[in-house]
Amino acid sequence: MRAALLLTLIAATTQAQFQIQTSNTTANLRGIHSLGNGLAWASGSDGTILHTEDNGAHWRRCTTPPNAETLDFRGIQAFDNKTAIVMSSGPGDQSRLYKTTDGCNTWKLIFTNPDKDGFWDALLFNNRNHGVLFGDPVNGKFYARETFNGGLHWQTFFYDDMLRTGSESGMFAASNSSFVIAGNGKIIFAVDNLKEFTGYFEAEFGPHPCHASDSTSLKTCGHDYLWTQSGLLPLAKTGESSGVFSVAANSKTAKGFFKLVAVGGDYKKPDEPGSAIYCTQDPNPSENVETWPWQPAQTPPHGYRSAVAYNAPTKTWITLGPNGTDISTDDGRNWRALKPSPREAPDSDQHWNALSLPFAVGPAGRIGLLNPTALKP
Repeated sequence: MRAALLLTLIAATTQAQFQIQTSNTTANLRGIHSLGNGLAWASGSDGTILHTEDNGAHWRRCTTPPNAETLDFRGIQAFDNKTAIVMSSGPGDQSRLYKTTDGCNTWKLIFTNPDKDGFWDALLFNNRNHGVLFGDPVNGKFYARETFNGGLHWQTFFYDDMLRTGSESGMFAASNSSFVIAGNGKIIFAVDNLKEFTGYFEAEFGPHPCHASDSTSLKTCGHDYLWTQSGLLPLAKTGESSGVFSVAANSKTAKGFFKLVAVGGDYKKPDEPGSAIYCTQDPNPSENVETWPWQPAQTPPHGYRSAVAYNAPTKTWITLGPNGTDISTDDGRNWRALKPSPREAPDSDQHWNALSLPFAVGPAGRIGLLNPTALKP
């Protein structure tokens, strides 16, 4: 079922890259959320959380949440300059959510993983109130929770039997982008089966009657998940260290379908050609999901890639990883390297984990600000 990726690399490159910023930390950064207008939050290992309000000219080290000095904060979702939720990833109760409402001076523990065999992978909000949390399977079913009151209360998905999967399946917690919430709540997330295949699930939700939460008097509006689809993805190879690591969506097509791009590769072999697949056409509802129009890139990224994003003003996709950065201007079909200019550090395109434009973060406290001219049409 899997199509082979074309491994031909083209020589053409694009100049300009990231301006490396001073973070004043050596933490391994994997969480980054840019809100625009110079405001961004970042997170990483050893309980590290950073905050900037001046486009990264100064990164402030936030107060470490209580009892979080050894936690690995792999995801962060911010709402303004005062409010953010940070997610740690780790076995059992090392997966936690903390929230600040005072600009990261103080943090409150709002949720701890109750499953000792669980491991949280990604956290996303599509507005201030509604958020989705995914983790690796426990007892053959993906851990999935959602909130409708800004993270104060978390509940299981309606119809969550859709999340049943093989015991060896999982998601990668590399960049807090292993799933995407597109538009009015459509959720697409990759499933990496360690022995057999990489696939995807898709869920869309509609209105659900309001109800009182079980812990507060606040009323929250939930959703019924109206339908789900799943199928194989055309990756060249999958395995314990390889598969899909990041999924992104851009604006709707004329029929209301979102163009999608997913990237990955083998993180243990970062210099081998990476994986990229794209889905740009409206699917035919009568077709089997395994024939949906996911296609392998004709020219893939030139290494393992852990994050991908879409830049709407220039209609450009950008993906990055340990050994470099690539861009695509044809919706994921072909990728070309984004190389430093002669005035930049020769490795300014490298050593990245996660992306939230215009920022990228990586190991040893690495933070980069994308040069405004890098993605000019």
